[in-house]
Amino acid sequence: MNKIEEAKKAMEKAYVPYSKFKVGAAIEMTDGTFIHGANIENASYPLGNCAERSALFSAYSQGYKKEDIKSITIIANSDKAISPCGACRQVMYELIPKNTKITLTNLEGDIKETTIDELLPYGFDLDHD
Repeated sequence: MNKIEEAKKAMEKAYVPYSKFKVGAAIEMTDGTFIHGANIENASYPLGNCAERSALFSAYSQGYKKEDIKSITIIANSDKAISPCGACRQVMYELIPKNTKITLTNLEGDIKETTIDELLPYGFDLDHD
């Protein structure tokens, strides 16, 4: 299955009664499985969660590890290819391999391929001095 189509499926699972702005993330695992994540809002806004973190937390909760992640695709109905927020960039920096293919896209077909080091050049993790 196409990773962008998987991200669209994830986006349809979003719970966004306040912003109406749906975001989906699909993580492709090395075994061919796709893990979906969608943004989930809450009336207490800080308690919501972004699609990228929802997908990553789900993958880890299912027993997958960093080395099992092949790619992550993020989609939204935005004017240009969607980009992760700062919190998601930091979580991705720690939880995905540095060579993970990251695809940012929208429903119009705009696509940007990137890496975590491009998204967060000065991130930190357990190896940070």
